Amino acid sequence: MAKVLYITANPKTPEESISLAVGEEFLKAYKEENPNDEVVHIDLYKKDLPYIDTDVFQGWGKLQQGKGYEELSDDEKDKVSRINELTDQFIEADKYVFVTPLWNFSFPPRVKAYIDNIAIAGKTFKYTAEGPVGLLEDKKAIHIQARGGIYSEGPAKEMEMGDRYIKQVLAFMGVTDVESVIAEGMAQNPEKSEEIKAEAIENAKETAKRFAKDAVKAQ
Repeated sequence: MAKVLYITANPKTPEESISLAVGEEFLKAYKEENPNDEVVHIDLYKKDLPYIDTDVFQGWGKLQQGKGYEELSDDEKDKVSRINELTDQFIEADKYVFVTPLWNFSFPPRVKAYIDNIAIAGKTFKYTAEGPVGLLEDKKAIHIQARGGIYSEGPAKEMEMGDRYIKQVLAFMGVTDVESVIAEGMAQNPEKSEEIKAEAIENAKETAKRFAKDAVKAQ
């Protein structure tokens, strides 16, 4: 049995959001194909996500100096402990599904805050004499993204930094098996919005079936 983190980042409802609507159909198809897997939904708009701030740096500094948690301030302790919880949860999972819209060429800021909580040296990657090495091997990920414009080709292709960033940061942590399910052009071609959504949902369902069947190696 695999553990799947289903990570969403949109304050809207699935009725209002194409990315969430496609994500829900993906998840439904996944569960039908593999009902025994544990799926944990992480709604980034409803989770406590510490920012990497002065409290966090001071807390980490004290721990690196050999001080115990009891010597951290309450704010330092709360934030560092929460980051550890989120990082450990990410490490323990076998598969990841990120569901995001494309906002201003990237993704909602809550996604970056979450990534800052899990991209932790010594836990999800390490530094070596040959450079950084990812520690999350034999894991898989899917990124479901909705884009109002066309970014898969043409002049806007190099402006898309959401899907590319997620793939890059996951690879940095060792997760190199990453697929994308993209719905794009709804705002650019509103008359085709429902058609684009329907195509993305069908793509998501087929991708979910493969994702469910893909076994992960024993950790």
